Amino acid sequence: MPSRPRFAVLGAGSWGTALAMVLADNGQPTLLWTHRAEQAQRLQQDRCNQRYLPDIPFPEGLSVSADLQQVLNDAERLLIVVPSHAFRQTLQAIKPFLRPEHKVAWATKGLEPDTRKLLHQMAREELGEKIPLAVISGPTFAREVARKLPGAVTVAAEDRDYALQWAKAFNNHYFRTYTGTDIVGVEIGGAVKNVLAIAAGTADGLGFGANARAALIARGVAEITRLGLALGARQDTFVGLTGLGDLVLTCTDDQSRNRRLGLALGQGKNIDDTVKEIGQVVEGINTSREVRALADAHNVDMPISEQVYRVIHEGLAPRDAVQALMERAIRAEID
Repeated sequence: MPSRPRFAVLGAGSWGTALAMVLADNGQPTLLWTHRAEQAQRLQQDRCNQRYLPDIPFPEGLSVSADLQQVLNDAERLLIVVPSHAFRQTLQAIKPFLRPEHKVAWATKGLEPDTRKLLHQMAREELGEKIPLAVISGPTFAREVARKLPGAVTVAAEDRDYALQWAKAFNNHYFRTYTGTDIVGVEIGGAVKNVLAIAAGTADGLGFGANARAALIARGVAEITRLGLALGARQDTFVGLTGLGDLVLTCTDDQSRNRRLGLALGQGKNIDDTVKEIGQVVEGINTSREVRALADAHNVDMPISEQVYRVIHEGLAPRDAVQALMERAIRAEID
């Protein structure tokens, strides 16, 4: 393995591990960083992430480290894949070690707790204007990517050439990449879909069937679009991979942690017990609070997201939330 890995993936959860495997599969020497030394040692020894992606071996070009300074010394391109609540902390941790040649991207989805800020806003605040930035998002489950099943993502950056650099690094026969410039739209789609997946799972947990699920997805696209447009995104982003594509995936398959939480809520189960059983961060829980605040701040109507917030944070019974949606006044479908 070359002495200077070109890529570093910061975050050794399921998605970070899967993306690191794609890069290494493509012949890119890649370091996977975790802040826990014992986890790094175990991953390096097992050559597999047994907790999140069991029995899927690492490619030859993938190494694991818990030494952040050394990782940043060795890598030129940094991909951040940590939960949204740890995103700013990770930016602050890498900032002292950044060099002018470093290039940064992230595959995190969500909003900053309590501030409602998008991830690129945090990145600019912490890293300044000189470091180029990109976001990677799309309808992808980590386990399927790690197993080399076909999938696709979008890489968005203000500079199309910069987006293309990252897209080329990931693109291969099972992982298709597209490029774009609508960072806000990509981030909004990736964040709000988690909230709506809780709604879809709840409806299924209540036994409401395919009709209700399809209606939730369709009206969910409308909610994402309204919020995105209010924040300056482009409408066509929300019918692409990072909008409709990611929403359909997350609302319809039980690999989605947010959908699984919704299923449990619809079945009358406890939130804390369910999250503990899932064993990973369920982004939609915190995001529902921030989405509600964003919608209020920009006077955007998001009735499904509002009811998800009320169920999770105010203890509203799921059946009452659905009833509130069904009793809304008749209105035109297209604004």
